[in-house]
Amino acid sequence: MNRVILLTGFAPFGGEKTNPSWEVATALDGREFDSIVVKAKQLPVNCLRAARLIAEEIERLDPSVVLGLGQAGGRPALSLEQIAINLYDPRRSHENDGGLDRKPIVAGAPDAYFSRLPFKTILPVLRRKGIPAGLSLSAGIYACNAVMYAALHSLRRRPKIPAGFVHLPYTAAQATRRATPSMSLATMIEGIETTLKAIVRQR
Repeated sequence: MNRVILLTGFAPFGGEKTNPSWEVATALDGREFDSIVVKAKQLPVNCLRAARLIAEEIERLDPSVVLGLGQAGGRPALSLEQIAINLYDPRRSHENDGGLDRKPIVAGAPDAYFSRLPFKTILPVLRRKGIPAGLSLSAGIYACNAVMYAALHSLRRRPKIPAGFVHLPYTAAQATRRATPSMSLATMIEGIETTLKAIVRQR
């Protein structure tokens, strides 16, 4: 196992020019936590391509920690995801026919995986720093969930490697076009830095 933290973020989507998940990942790229170095990887906003790429990166880097980041516009806090499900919606529609288009990310694989992040260590530290954060039950059914699921599936025979996913709010700049919650990029960077320190400490 290499002393590497694989930290992923997504390319901009939905007409946005930026994506806070990638901005945070690039800001922390090359940082070291207890001699474990962060390697940032940008993923496409496409379920199967993103799932394949993170599996390839895990195979290539053999990381000691895997953390995925994604944008969840409208949320007011960092959302630590608890469950990834083995489903994706190719149409990315929230008003579809009840799931008839949904397909497995990995055929024949388990229905779901639980996050391996040490929530009981991470959340109190974030809250002491005044960084809004909480638990979210599911990573959804699109690219963020696909990445979390594929990472945990890839690590299924390495149960001691911490792995999970955190959704980030819009940045203030993104939220100026909407009446929606936001968070400064600096706060998000501090929040993920704090999260990584807590994960490494727990290891």
